[in-house]
Amino acid sequence: MVQVFFASWALFLGMFMLMIGNGLQGTLLGLRGEVEGFSTLEISIVMSAYFLGFLGGSRFTPKMIGKVGHVRVFAALASTISAVLIAYPVLTEPWAWILGRTVIGFCFCGVYITAESWLNDSSDNENRGQALSIYMIVQMAGIVSAQYLVTLGDISGYVLFIVASMLVSLAFAPILLSAGRIPEFGTAKPMSIKQLIKTSPLGSVGMFLLGGVFAAQFGMSAVYGQRVGLTVGQISVFISAIYISALVFQYPIGWLSDRIDRRILIVGLGAFGAGGCLVAYGAGAIVEDSFVAIVIGGVIMGGTSNPLYALLIAYTNDYLEKEDMAGASGGLLFVNGVGAVSGPLILGWMMDQVGPGGYWMFLLVLMAGIALYALFRMTQRERDIEYDNVPYAPISAAGTAVIAEVAQEVYIEAEEEVIAEAEAEADDEANADQETSNDTDRDTN
Repeated sequence: MVQVFFASWALFLGMFMLMIGNGLQGTLLGLRGEVEGFSTLEISIVMSAYFLGFLGGSRFTPKMIGKVGHVRVFAALASTISAVLIAYPVLTEPWAWILGRTVIGFCFCGVYITAESWLNDSSDNENRGQALSIYMIVQMAGIVSAQYLVTLGDISGYVLFIVASMLVSLAFAPILLSAGRIPEFGTAKPMSIKQLIKTSPLGSVGMFLLGGVFAAQFGMSAVYGQRVGLTVGQISVFISAIYISALVFQYPIGWLSDRIDRRILIVGLGAFGAGGCLVAYGAGAIVEDSFVAIVIGGVIMGGTSNPLYALLIAYTNDYLEKEDMAGASGGLLFVNGVGAVSGPLILGWMMDQVGPGGYWMFLLVLMAGIALYALFRMTQRERDIEYDNVPYAPISAAGTAVIAEVAQEVYIEAEEEVIAEAEAEADDEANADQETSNDTDRDTN
């Protein structure tokens, strides 16, 4: 893994800075919106706008790259991000922020697609899985670092917005200078939603519900923290806990998913995540200073929801032929994006109705819904007792269809290795049986 990192360190550095800039603006807008007196509904629309733009970017960026190429698309979108980040503190009106978040969601999606295309092109069959793991670590590290930066400036001023803009601008250099040849770009045509639901109802429903969970984590956590009276430093710790636990738990859960019925694991993670939300909600209602309980709730939520994302993709792949996996990943990401767009809107309404505790109630309902639906599906479809699973690959919800297809290639390559090993073992057993039979014949003669 170290060798893979140093081979593409400049590309990873650029992505790290991009993730800091994106993570910083997400938390900063939630905090600044409270300072500016935005209503919960207005803030929730602002947060939803990012995911709406991201969905648009996933559809139109490939067409833009096809017309003018990777470099021009990357430069144009990245410079637009920098401009919007500086515009936020100048135009502190809900309508301006909604427009800005839509644009910035579109642009970040396009930038990620372009950078991930270069990353995919720089890896091969031998190190693609390692590159995927490093990419996920870089993403999480960037978001966590952004939470620390929030504590170093005045959220009511301009400096933090300028820092975010500078980081995005500086990210251009290592990515563009490290990128090799211009890769051939193309993503598989997404599988139709109807076909996706028919193939894996649990994968489809689970990804939709997880979209709402991720939108709440990324967009509304800072708003919740401020509503319950946390300091900026405490909010930073709370959000960091979500993403650190997401990274820590990804690999042990992935190891376990390759060895048991994945539906059992989905039920367990959904129920455990719902339990963590219940603890945090209950502590907030009973104890005045419940910061520790809030952080524990964040750890459980991040440690269960993020691995569930990769787990649901792997579970869906268990029922697909290899040639359909790439298309299915695009469909699953679209379903997840629709859930992400609607998530903050519903959460904002809940927080208006029941107070800040609506944050945990919303997450509890979604995680419990995943667990209960998985239990229901276990009664509808039998699973092979041998649990013939497609090997698990770690992937973050912050990626695009390009990195999802990289993960699918890792799935396919791992499955081919398993099949080849099984065939080799079968051949060895057949040869051994033949030799035994020959020895028996000679003894008889």
